[in-house]
Amino acid sequence: MRICFVGAGGVGLVFGGLAAHGHEDVSFLARGRALEALRSRGLRVHGPFGLRESRPFASDSPAELAARGPFDAVVVAVKAWQVRELAPTLRPLVGDGTVVVPLENGVEAAEQLAAALGEGPVAGGLCHVFAWTEEPGTARTTGTPLRITLGERGGGTSPRLQRLAEALRRGGIEVVVADDVQAALWEKFLFIDPFGSVGAVTRSPVGAFRSLPESRALLVAALEEVAALALARGARIHPEAVARTLARLDELPAEATASMQRDVAAGRPSELEDQTGAVVRLAAAAGVPAPVHRFLLAALLPQERAARAAAVR
Repeated sequence: MRICFVGAGGVGLVFGGLAAHGHEDVSFLARGRALEALRSRGLRVHGPFGLRESRPFASDSPAELAARGPFDAVVVAVKAWQVRELAPTLRPLVGDGTVVVPLENGVEAAEQLAAALGEGPVAGGLCHVFAWTEEPGTARTTGTPLRITLGERGGGTSPRLQRLAEALRRGGIEVVVADDVQAALWEKFLFIDPFGSVGAVTRSPVGAFRSLPESRALLVAALEEVAALALARGARIHPEAVARTLARLDELPAEATASMQRDVAAGRPSELEDQTGAVVRLAAAAGVPAPVHRFLLAALLPQERAARAAAVR
């Protein structure tokens, strides 16, 4: 299967590297130092399975990638805040039979891709993975979890998603083809948004903010707001979704932090607007109260604006 991975951060490198190890025809749309590394040294993934090395074709030009032949799948693995601007540039990669799958944190990436590429090619997707970039072109994963969930946006599965799932499984990736990918997407968002938002505003790892009564109450209130929003938008999340998510957060290593929190702490542009901000925007549109998220966004927004201003200088 010909698969193009868009983005060469931790998620793209891990899943792309494992797909290549499973003998799929993998390419990367990348840029900057990541592109240079993929071209010069190739791709390396370290994990409990050892070292996986491959030499995927890489380019910063969708037209150059498309000129090598049509893609069966395009897997979008950039930061959520990059999707809206990037989406129209992906048109050369999308042929008549191409399926496009987003793996972003957040709940809006598929809609943004469909607005630019049309409804037909875009499916729903999400991933669960602890992955990070050690240096350009080299990523590491703990290996648990290492899962991608796929599903048609209107519900159910399809032959195209089954084919993609089989290809990814050959590389050692766990793949679930869900009947209701929207519920799965919101249940992941229920985990990642409060984890990152409360972590960022408290500037503490999960072990600290889940154990103090004051910050734990903030965490629980943030969870309840996301769950209420999911239900208001028609997502059929599990009735015990909040309790289950809180239990997962309680099981994390005490030193764990979310990727958004790490970006905020490092002064990098983050997914604040696509997680905390998305809850505020979508809740306002749905008529759902979200005072905790309004506070979290207000507290974090000045630093986010400063990080974005610094990034363009």
